[in-house]
Amino acid sequence: MTVYFRSKVLPGKLKIGAIAFLLLLLFLFVTLALLFPPYEPLAPTGPYVVATARYTYTDENRIETFAGSGHYSGHYSEAKRQVNATVWHPQPVTNEETFPLVLFSHGGLGLETSNESLYLELASHGYVVAAIGHPHHALWTRDVNGRITFVIRDYFQSLQREDARGDRQQSFTYYQEWMAVRTGDINLVLDTILQQAENGAAGVYGLVDVQRIGVMGHSLGGAAALALPRQRDDIAAVIALESPFLYDIVGVADGEFVWLEAAYPTPVLNIYSDSAWDHLHEWPQYGRNAAWLTEPPPTVYNLHLPGAGHFSLTDLALVSPLLVRFLEGGPPSRESDDYLRAVNRACLEFFDRYLE
Repeated sequence: MTVYFRSKVLPGKLKIGAIAFLLLLLFLFVTLALLFPPYEPLAPTGPYVVATARYTYTDENRIETFAGSGHYSGHYSEAKRQVNATVWHPQPVTNEETFPLVLFSHGGLGLETSNESLYLELASHGYVVAAIGHPHHALWTRDVNGRITFVIRDYFQSLQREDARGDRQQSFTYYQEWMAVRTGDINLVLDTILQQAENGAAGVYGLVDVQRIGVMGHSLGGAAALALPRQRDDIAAVIALESPFLYDIVGVADGEFVWLEAAYPTPVLNIYSDSAWDHLHEWPQYGRNAAWLTEPPPTVYNLHLPGAGHFSLTDLALVSPLLVRFLEGGPPSRESDDYLRAVNRACLEFFDRYLE
């Protein structure tokens, strides 16, 4: 038996519903246009023309541990960790030219393109810059086959729950988890690039000088960059854009963080915005940063760039000025273009000193 259902919606209601739907779409389009207006990264100032290449690397020694990712069939224990990287590189004038390699790790919910203006600036001055997209830590990242991986809920929630002043033990557990994922990804990309370069691979790999390596990152990514010289001895310089030394926290005793005592082995440039500068002594996870403001080791440099906040250290200030105003609690007192140029200039000068 076939049963037919007859709609009882009146034509007038249909029209009202259609108009409401169109108004909602219009509102969404206008909102997105206001939040994300057309923009261009800052024009690079160096002599080299910049090109890009994209790679996805598989770590045969690590299992993808993020359950519920929804991208792997069968058992998660059978899936290897895959990491994406976009490389900004100079186009060499001669076939003999090689350049220092710099790896970048994005912030807690960032993207590979989070500091594209900085990558372009470095590459135009003769650096190969590999920006890493950490699957399930990035807001989203796309592999070379076009598959998109979004941030996973468990990690997102851990970022919201973390409270070093309220529960140092829980924070320490999170830090260990986050650093393991991030440093594992950076080491995979770095080791693969170095191996390809040493094997004489063509393309981007042939541009890399394996003796000159730097790492950098923003926020949580900068914390991971700061960890790399603790794990390997081929890192010549580190830049941290408002990042705590999370890897140097080795435990909790009597309610306080326990810090690694070994001397830091590599030159470091710490860049701070107004968001953190006046709070470094208040935030427990920034204890090492605060201590090194007054008594920095010989090759640790601290730079405060006033006039803007945490997210203004990235291209988000260009991508969505309104969103940055919301996240930072008000408009910056310094123009975004000018602020980012100051960040880029400081990074270039530091790497020129220690990698060139």
